[in-house]
Amino acid sequence: MKVTVKLVGAFCVGRFKKNVQEYPSGIKVEEVIDHLQLPENVLGIILINGLHAGEQDILEDGDTLSLLPLLDGG
Repeated sequence: MKVTVKLVGAFCVGRFKKNVQEYPSGIKVEEVIDHLQLPENVLGIILINGLHAGEQDILEDGDTLSLLPLLDGG
């Protein structure tokens, strides 16, 4: 199945901003994070089709997964 993955901020460095990825049916968000080798300790927001989601959520064909790092500021 095809999932559009959007990476924001530091997650783009050495990767991509937006890319259509091919994954097996029933894949969880955490598996995509592992596949992309994203550091989970700075993972901030997960969105599936613009709605808040979690690492255990299962992706479906045609979904858009957005991964944003924690933001720091003051």
